[in-house]
Amino acid sequence: MSEFSAILFERKDNIAHIILNRPERLNALAKQTLLEINQAMDSAEADESVRVIVVSGAGRAFSSGFDLKAQMDARPEGAKIWREILDLDFDTTMRFWNSPKPTIAAVHGACLAGAFELALSCDITIAAEDALFGEPELKFGAGIVTMLLPWMTGPKHAKDIIFTGNDRISAEDALRMGLVSRIVPQGTHVDAAFRIARGIALMDPVLVAETKKALNQTYEIQGMQTALKMALDVDHTIESHGSPDKQAFMEVARAQGMRAAIAWRDARFAQAQS
Repeated sequence: MSEFSAILFERKDNIAHIILNRPERLNALAKQTLLEINQAMDSAEADESVRVIVVSGAGRAFSSGFDLKAQMDARPEGAKIWREILDLDFDTTMRFWNSPKPTIAAVHGACLAGAFELALSCDITIAAEDALFGEPELKFGAGIVTMLLPWMTGPKHAKDIIFTGNDRISAEDALRMGLVSRIVPQGTHVDAAFRIARGIALMDPVLVAETKKALNQTYEIQGMQTALKMALDVDHTIESHGSPDKQAFMEVARAQGMRAAIAWRDARFAQAQS
């Protein structure tokens, strides 16, 4: 096992396993986590013995998404710093889509916002029965970093999820909408991912890599990468200018803590929709 502070990284049976390992923060994706994911991906892709890459989360959840508490503490401002932040978020997410090796997300518990986008970026997503997915960003004045959702499901589902900030999508609904590949009993998601990975690892790796390239090319021809980069530019404009909703959310978070800010956010929408 390699030495990291925010993830664990293991190799077993021709499979590289990245484990998000900040369970006390529901594996929130801070800058250090993202840098370590990229380092692990570099290592896995350079290792000819690795045939498949699996990503999962330690503790109670896969991940709550990009780290809002870190943003609250750092108070980033201006176009340049937001470009650096969002490019790292986007590029790390898309590592799993762009990797020449098959990628599998093994998801349990919360899988929200940026973490949801990371799971969507993987070639296969295994969901435990207790998994919950969603894109709550607009509810607290943020934009979508990696706009993969409309490429994975229909426009009605994508717009419904994003415009309502739905963060309670069950595994069953995610499967129905094409957002996950399979549902497995609670607690078996990693084992299920490894069973699939071991089967893929038996195949000729050149054949698998070329086939993944051909599959992804289907989306490239439709302009997926261009659309994602344009959506990233929109998010950069949103974040660098600063939404009043996000400013209000962060003020509550700084004064009362992130849990209180989320409760404040949810109460706003519950009152409006009662």
